[in-house]
Amino acid sequence: MGNPGHPPRFPATGGASRRSPRPLSPLREHLRDTFWFAPTAGLVGAVLLGTGALELDRLLVDALREQQAYDDIASLIAVADDLKTIITTVGSAMLTFIGVVFSISLVALQMASGQMTPRVVRLYVRSRITKCTFTVFLATFLFSLLVQAAYESNDDPRTITTVPVISASVCGLLVLLSLALFVAYVNSTLRLMRVSHVIDRITRESFRVVDRHGVAEAGPPELPAAGGEVVHRGRAGVLRDVHIARLVRVARRHGVVLRLIPRIGDFVVPGTPLLTVHGGAPPPARALRYTVSVGVERTFHQDLGFGLRQLSDIAQRALSPAVNDPTTAVACLDRITQFLAAVAVRPLGALHHRDRRGRVRLVRDLPGWTDLVDLGFAEIRGCATRSPQVTRRLMAALDDLRLLAPEERRTPLERHRTLLIHAVERTVRESADRAFALRPDRQGVGRSAPGDA
Repeated sequence: MGNPGHPPRFPATGGASRRSPRPLSPLREHLRDTFWFAPTAGLVGAVLLGTGALELDRLLVDALREQQAYDDIASLIAVADDLKTIITTVGSAMLTFIGVVFSISLVALQMASGQMTPRVVRLYVRSRITKCTFTVFLATFLFSLLVQAAYESNDDPRTITTVPVISASVCGLLVLLSLALFVAYVNSTLRLMRVSHVIDRITRESFRVVDRHGVAEAGPPELPAAGGEVVHRGRAGVLRDVHIARLVRVARRHGVVLRLIPRIGDFVVPGTPLLTVHGGAPPPARALRYTVSVGVERTFHQDLGFGLRQLSDIAQRALSPAVNDPTTAVACLDRITQFLAAVAVRPLGALHHRDRRGRVRLVRDLPGWTDLVDLGFAEIRGCATRSPQVTRRLMAALDDLRLLAPEERRTPLERHRTLLIHAVERTVRESADRAFALRPDRQGVGRSAPGDA
């Protein structure tokens, strides 16, 4: 992440504006990966909004009673009676509407995960429009119940305490907002079923990870002598992320440098070495509590290779005999090439996280260039030998990256190109078919050889 006082200067990837990355707490990302927080906050907000609106209704009746404007109170009672039927209908229908809509959506989501990858469910869970729609639906239902409970059977303008006119009007506005969000939600869910949109979402998330990481150090870090190790004491699972700011503070207070041994995305079990301590004794276990997050699946927060993992999974499923959709595999190769081209000239060594004085306190390794190239191409190459559309696109991708990558990073690209040629030669019998399958083409099958009509 670099020194906060001296943000790294490096061109932004993916065409996004460059901002200095900050070592934020993973709490925000963890909440985005849950589906309970936003609806719960919406229900609390509905209670507060209902309480405030009903209090305004009470103050309005009190003000009219002080002015002895009983005719106006009677008019409000008549309006409230007209709105009562609408509010009752809203309250009874909203919960049923929620159940039907989200049941259909879950079926659509199951179809999308079966055709692409089960990890597409994560896009649905993290979708802001999905959470916002569900939140407003539940809030509208609860608010309508509060309004119904506020109606009084007393119709005497002189003794009635509250007339829920303002609260009923707010409930109507919530219904209109629910309808607008429903349209947006349906559009978002339908886009989630389109593979091109899913691939684009994964790519944009991947570029956000790159921009958030900042620029790694080009060479190996110079660290003091190792003074011990810290092992993992929690549950077994995937290392999702680490609390960078907290680890930096712990290292500064104890005058040491911490180096994360596993990479983000590795599976760790109790007893796995987690941190190497340089320049002193390991900090106490109490100081390192809540600094490491272990879960059941990987996340985008600090995982540089997770996007390539998902794109590769989608391409492999598309190339399976059950699906047989090479066009989707080509779309994945387009985005894999885009991502690798963006990081081809970036240092991919170790990230140095510094304290306020600019001293390195935490070192975290990133996947290397060879790791990313293998992750993006190795498994797709193994499944693509019988699909000339995919082999042609893969040849074009490797040729393009060879032109963009520095000389020292061309070795893995050359290796994959050679292995692809050998695999096609072993699989395809006819020489003309082999030549066709190995001809670079950025569309897969869309460009003729030079000289062809």
